Amino acid sequence: MTVRVVVGGALCHEGRLLAARRSAPPELAGRWELPGGKAEQGESVPEALVRELREELGVEAEPLERIPGEWPLRPGLVLHVWTARLLSGEPAPLEDHDELRWLGPEELDSVDWLEQDRPAVAEAGRRLRAERDEQHARSHGGA
Repeated sequence: MTVRVVVGGALCHEGRLLAARRSAPPELAGRWELPGGKAEQGESVPEALVRELREELGVEAEPLERIPGEWPLRPGLVLHVWTARLLSGEPAPLEDHDELRWLGPEELDSVDWLEQDRPAVAEAGRRLRAERDEQHARSHGGA
């Protein structure tokens, strides 16, 4: 059986991670996820992420690096998550979502994430905290 990749985007901007609330299908509605979707035939996973974020949110983003691990969604479908940087646009819930929230690292537990997104969300939160701590140390460090 061929395994298709679903790419999720850990879209970060100004020290926060974008969470998207599902509006469909009914069994997922109301739960939160990292936005993204299936890679098409002949499309690289980073290319799929750029396309999906454009279609779902109306933004341009740059894939940065893959978060280690993969999470099965259902037979033949596996989730890969990439960190991404917002290049332009203001995210809007255009497709499959009814609400978006920018969450700081300490707010990530404030929404009900889909189970398969939780490990990648935790890792994205660790990276955001490390980035914030590094910036804080630089701005308050000695010469």
